[in-house]
Amino acid sequence: MNQPSIHVRAFITWLAIFPLVSLGFVTIVPVMGDAHPLLKVLVLTLVVVPLAVYLVVPNLMKLYLKIAAPKSRG
Repeated sequence: MNQPSIHVRAFITWLAIFPLVSLGFVTIVPVMGDAHPLLKVLVLTLVVVPLAVYLVVPNLMKLYLKIAAPKSRG
């Protein structure tokens, strides 16, 4: 099967990023207390981006390709 469209890839990426950022926002950011907002964003992205790129997006892509693959008819 060909690669999904750029729109599907964008949605899959968003589907990975949104929950990771939300989870990080409620767990990591409060622990940092009064740290500068840019430092909070830096730490949050240092956690979220690798998780999304190396773990979540590839697994969501595999799931999408499995679901979208045409079923063989025998």
